[in-house]
Amino acid sequence: MLNFEIQNPTKIVFGKDQLPKLPQYLSNATTSKKILIAYGGGSAEKIGLLAKIRAELKDFEITEFGGIEPNPEFDTLMKAVEICREKQIGFILAVGGGSVIDGVKFISGAINYEGDPWEVLLRLEGKLFTSAVPFGTVLTIPATGSEANSGAVISRSSLKEKRTMGGPLFFPVFSFLDPSVVATLPKRQLANGITDAFMHTLEQYLTYPTDNLLQEREAEAVLSTLIEIAPKVLEDPSDYKAASNLMWCANHALNGNLRCGVPTDWATHMIGHELTALYGVDHAQSLAIVCPRLLEVKFENKKEKLAQYAKRVWNLTGENRAQEAIQQTETFFQSLGIKTHLSDYSDACSDAPTIIRNRFAERNWVAMGERQDLALDEVELIVKNAL
Repeated sequence: MLNFEIQNPTKIVFGKDQLPKLPQYLSNATTSKKILIAYGGGSAEKIGLLAKIRAELKDFEITEFGGIEPNPEFDTLMKAVEICREKQIGFILAVGGGSVIDGVKFISGAINYEGDPWEVLLRLEGKLFTSAVPFGTVLTIPATGSEANSGAVISRSSLKEKRTMGGPLFFPVFSFLDPSVVATLPKRQLANGITDAFMHTLEQYLTYPTDNLLQEREAEAVLSTLIEIAPKVLEDPSDYKAASNLMWCANHALNGNLRCGVPTDWATHMIGHELTALYGVDHAQSLAIVCPRLLEVKFENKKEKLAQYAKRVWNLTGENRAQEAIQQTETFFQSLGIKTHLSDYSDACSDAPTIIRNRFAERNWVAMGERQDLALDEVELIVKNAL
């Protein structure tokens, strides 16, 4: 088992009718009465969630900032940063899914940063967020696990860039997870959320067999549960049992536990981020496009774990079960209504393999994956096969 360190300070408040606890959690987290509520495109308003939050926080001085996009945009977030500076905001409440929460993580770090925060996302030498305004979340979309981790992904469409950030400063103080909100989500968001959680788990599991038997079984449990509940959630999002299991799976997929003592990959995400930045493909869709093709190209590296995955998750037993598991995975994504080729989303993607290879080369991303051996030629081939 590999060495590891883990600490997750986020308080999870799970279940129905928990919002009355919000004022007390805020009072415990900050002495300031100046709260920014950040949200996305307005669904939280339409379903009445923002109205409930406003009612609970009547004793606080509330400022609202809406319009944080899927794949949160740097320029939009900087507007929120300026508002927080002007109003001396002492706590931020993210009301939304992973994009809103990721955006709030950036806002919280950028508020007190002197200089251009983009240089931190570029990871220029010595450029770091050294403080963060505390924040909490009210989750509306189970998908990314951002409500219980310290990572974020920020986009800058004007530069066709998508960058990651994170660190100990960026754990939410608390997160409210009410599975009832799943009933309000359209099928596209549900399918994306299931795919996100599935792929977050695969990136930490589908590498090579390890000595951490517990972590392997936990990953397999998340995958098996998602496969079981996916059709139920899509057919009836108001099924509380299915919805609550989806929300808890998405949380466990990326709350830090599955990575403990095991190798991880994340190359699918690195390539997928480029597809989103270049072609506007949903994040989950980009992962479903890349994953099967990466598994094929790196088959020799992953065949032992693929065979284990095939048997334990898909109940396959034949000699060719490792190859069959790749097809089963792609078929699962398709069963959710997610297409698995880039040309399904864009008519102008023929040059994607070359563009992405060149972008990786410019960043010196020349050795990726669990064995640090995914080469640029292989990246180009994966994208070519995904067209």
